[in-house]
Amino acid sequence: MLFELWKHPRPDAPVLRRDGQVVVSSHRLAKQVLADRERFSAANALDAVTPIPAGALRELTRHRFRLPATLANNDTESHEQIRAAFGEVFAPANVEALRPWLHGLARRTAAGVAWRLREGEAVDVDAAVSSEIPLAALARLLGLDVEAAVEVKRFSRASLELFWGEPSPERQRELAAVVGPFHALLRGWTRESSGATRRLLEEYGEDAATAALFFLLVAGQETTSQFLTLLLHRLVEEPGLLGSAPSAIVEEGLRLLPPITSWRRIVKRDTDIDGFEVRAGESVLVWLGAAGVDEGVAECPMRMVPGQRGSRRHLAFGAGAHRCLGSQLSRLEAEVVVTELAPLLPRCRVVAAPVSEPNLSFRMPSPLVVRLAV
Repeated sequence: MLFELWKHPRPDAPVLRRDGQVVVSSHRLAKQVLADRERFSAANALDAVTPIPAGALRELTRHRFRLPATLANNDTESHEQIRAAFGEVFAPANVEALRPWLHGLARRTAAGVAWRLREGEAVDVDAAVSSEIPLAALARLLGLDVEAAVEVKRFSRASLELFWGEPSPERQRELAAVVGPFHALLRGWTRESSGATRRLLEEYGEDAATAALFFLLVAGQETTSQFLTLLLHRLVEEPGLLGSAPSAIVEEGLRLLPPITSWRRIVKRDTDIDGFEVRAGESVLVWLGAAGVDEGVAECPMRMVPGQRGSRRHLAFGAGAHRCLGSQLSRLEAEVVVTELAPLLPRCRVVAAPVSEPNLSFRMPSPLVVRLAV
């Protein structure tokens, strides 16, 4: 059940134990756990859900794969300084400055998709749109020369499956053979980097800088990529939604279709969550998807109604000290993509709908394939 949270309605209880996790699903309690660093630590956020066997570990070690505490899994004193450095990169002014460039990129992308559809092709929107734009935007902000979009996508999806999925030991070895070498490539990018990554390299060393880049490339672009695929699928199926403002559509999409369905914390000391006793060392699974449709969050919590009161009260970007640094960038990218593809989407029909793979935290949708409607 926990590996397919997106399939399930809201649970009967706001806090419960299931499959070795303390599951918190109410909006109020989820936000409370994420914000309370005194009782709940982020140290387990990047731990592999399925223990990695020796063979796969050897493959990772051979490429010097390490994930020291830097961003999402950092509960040390260095977190504030590291976050501040990358916070400058994702500052509102820097993100907003991308808007004209993003519109141009999305417009050209939409034109290319439209041309292929007119030629009679079935187009994978996930590959043509969702996988390209977030990576290009992140690379532009970070000052990275990322040309191999297909390879980055392969690496990031492999990482999400290896650390948050339930792969077999054989599959784990296959995934490690993808993640390890690409992590070594990230080390090279780190050594040649500038800006925040360079400052992190100089102050905290190569392991920390590479780990930060790993997380930003995997979570930073992959979450937006997955969200775009899920949202565009919804808009093709329900084109009437396109009558609303793109920003309103995006907020409702984030509330109902969050790409990260859950996130973990670890209990630091024996305590309780709204009277539910938890023990030190237990893993707490914060069910972000359920929190978005909790009673009282929005006027119509289970329906997609762009612009309704409460749309922005979702926890798609988390809360507290570890709230997503790239939330404004993700919103901007989604709004621009919806704006530029809006004239095309009502003319499409779905050939293959995205299907999510079992994963504890990420939606991991398969391709969205469309054709022009007859």
